[in-house]
Amino acid sequence: MRKVLVTVWVLLLSVALVACGSQETGNVEQAGGESASEQKQEGGTLVIAVLSDATHLDPHLGADIPSANVYHGKIFETLVVQDEHMEIQPGLATEWERIDDLTWEFKLREGVQFHDGTEFTAEAVKANIERILDEELGSPRANLFEMITEVEVVDDYTVRLVTAYPFTPLLANLAHYSGGIISPQAIEAEKNGGTPISQHPVGTGPLKFEAWEPGQEIVLSKFEHHWGEGVKVDEVVFKVVPEDATRVSMVETGEAHIAEPVEASNIDRIEASPNMKLYRSEGLGIDYIGFNLNKKPFDDVRVRQAINWAVDTEAIIDHVYNGVGMKAEGPMGPRVWGYHPDLKGYGYDPEKAKQLLAEAGYADGFQTTIWTNDNPERMNVAEVVQSQLKEVGIEADIEVMEWGAYLEHTAAGKHDMFILGWSNMTGDADYNQYYLFHSAAHGSAGNRTFYTNERVDELIELGRQETDPEQRLAYYHEAQEIEVEEAPMIFLRHTEYIAALGKDVEGFWLHPSRIMMLNDVTIP
Repeated sequence: MRKVLVTVWVLLLSVALVACGSQETGNVEQAGGESASEQKQEGGTLVIAVLSDATHLDPHLGADIPSANVYHGKIFETLVVQDEHMEIQPGLATEWERIDDLTWEFKLREGVQFHDGTEFTAEAVKANIERILDEELGSPRANLFEMITEVEVVDDYTVRLVTAYPFTPLLANLAHYSGGIISPQAIEAEKNGGTPISQHPVGTGPLKFEAWEPGQEIVLSKFEHHWGEGVKVDEVVFKVVPEDATRVSMVETGEAHIAEPVEASNIDRIEASPNMKLYRSEGLGIDYIGFNLNKKPFDDVRVRQAINWAVDTEAIIDHVYNGVGMKAEGPMGPRVWGYHPDLKGYGYDPEKAKQLLAEAGYADGFQTTIWTNDNPERMNVAEVVQSQLKEVGIEADIEVMEWGAYLEHTAAGKHDMFILGWSNMTGDADYNQYYLFHSAAHGSAGNRTFYTNERVDELIELGRQETDPEQRLAYYHEAQEIEVEEAPMIFLRHTEYIAALGKDVEGFWLHPSRIMMLNDVTIP
């Protein structure tokens, strides 16, 4: 049995937080003076300027990073967590054992209570997993746990999960934000017509929910009875500020302590400011331009390939993203397990694009629409793509939407082309492949291109069940080769995350999944 003592976990967590300045986790670059680290103190209100508001605060219904960044690891905690190297560490479970191919046993942390005073026990784990899998709830992330057929409560602090088939990445999935453990009392209250969890979340995390003014701000406060060391600040306020320059200005003037995300065009400004420092961190995500394969002419692979050849992704990375990020040849980057190093994507060849369009019957081009949310970089990408498509005869209009409406309408398949990103929350190929390309994930689950390929579905399912790493890798490599050939999307770049910090903010780091880690943050 893998046994991990609480004291060891605390030590590991401390090391992980200290390591935030390393190459693996992220770099903090500073200009205009030394950090006044000797002045840092605990307490105070941490203000974070964010681009988008949360859509809701129920982890079991979670499907977007702006929402998860408010509740994951703050309001809610998971059985296990992934450190900055994506290695599994204890969370609400202190140790675990894989008894056989289908059975996992977890020893739970004692002395943990929810924000409403309810005790955390194995019954809470059972109630949460049953809720995620409840078809009436309609969790867009139920597929992460669909292999679990039984949750056995052995005693108050021991629980067993039985799966229908061997599933190697189970621990990574349990660390996902949708595995957040909600108070059973809150679950029961919601069932009986009480306040929805999405509006008043109750977890075990170091921060508890206080208030939400939609479109304006979300306020969390320190949970004084947290089982661990908790957070160092008294309060966290997520302020919604759609304008990128305004978010950066708020940090520079001291109105906010952190701005995330930040456009790459602001790097020079942040580095030159005596009041700010730049944080950069390599991520696990992919930025892409998707096609709606349920609509003509995008149901024709030649049209999709033509647009891939018509778009100069290197120019977009250089000029829109200011060189931040890595050109993507396929759907997964080097830090994701299952990455295919030998993939060769599409280059920039407008003549080849015109040839393919002519073969598909669109020698004179066609009219289409590019959708994006109100993210300035994505809006800039849309304008560049609009210009490049015009060179091959395609006239594209641009439509910009608020984040919540954007997710709703792309999930419903109302779009033609759209610009989006996918952050791999688990670091495993399954999370990328299943949600972006499996036919069961059409719509809000993640496959907003509505791509369907029986062989790809089969390969993804084989990869989920295979226990031999080399064979798993072979399945995912074949799937990626098919996806590049069939081009349901344009793979733009593998992400790098940028944030602006006040010069005296210490202890902040971004997880590779783009979750803000706030436990050790101190402010002047």
